[in-house]
Amino acid sequence: MRKILLTGFSPFAAETTNPSWDAVVALDGAIVDGAIIVSLQLPCEFDRSLQVLEQAIQQHQPELVLSLGQAGGRVDVTVERVAINVNDARIPDNAGQQPIDTAVIEHGPVGYFSSLPIKAIVEALHEQGIPASVSHTAGTYVCNHVFYGLMHLLPQYPTVKRAGFVHVPYAPKQAAAHPGMASMAVTTMTKAIRLIIETSLHTAHDIHVSGGITH
Repeated sequence: MRKILLTGFSPFAAETTNPSWDAVVALDGAIVDGAIIVSLQLPCEFDRSLQVLEQAIQQHQPELVLSLGQAGGRVDVTVERVAINVNDARIPDNAGQQPIDTAVIEHGPVGYFSSLPIKAIVEALHEQGIPASVSHTAGTYVCNHVFYGLMHLLPQYPTVKRAGFVHVPYAPKQAAAHPGMASMAVTTMTKAIRLIIETSLHTAHDIHVSGGITH
C-alpha cells in the first residue's frame, strides 16, 4: 500500500507536550486517497532527528513526507517555503547540543524550497476556516535542521514525490502557561494536516497568488 510519512517532535524547552506530535499521532494508520499514514515522533535533537527520519524513509518508502514542528508565538498554521543551511540554536536541544553558525549539511546548497503546493494549501485551510499563512523562515533550530535535511535527502529516495514542513502554534494548555500567546486546538491542527495531505496529493501545480509578508 502507498504510504504517507508524518513527523512531529518530542517536547522540548521545559514543555511537557508538543502539539506537532499530538496532532500527527492522531492520524497514524488513517487512510487518505488509498495511502496509509505512518506517524513518527522525531527527537528534538540536531544529530538524531535526521537519522531517525532517514531510517523511516528507507523503511516505508513514502510518496509524501510532511514534517511538523511547534512554533510558540505564531498565531496560525504556517506552511514553510524555504529551509536554510544554518544551525544557530538559541537554546540547547534535548541532548544538550547548541550548534551556533554551523551548516546543516557541509558544502550543501544555501537553501531548499518546499515541494508542497504551499499557497494552494493555505487557500484550502482558509476555505475550511483554519487560520494559515505562508512562512518564509523555519528558524535556525531543530525544525529548520529537519526541513533542510529532509529536502537534501530526496534525490536518494525517488519514491518521495513531495515533501515539506509546517509549523503549528501552542496548544491551549501550553498557552495558558505563556500569557498573551496564541493557541490552536490540537483537533484543529489534525484537521489541517489532513487537508494539507489531500491538497498535496490533488494539486499538480501551485496556485499563483500573493503570499508575501513584510515581517
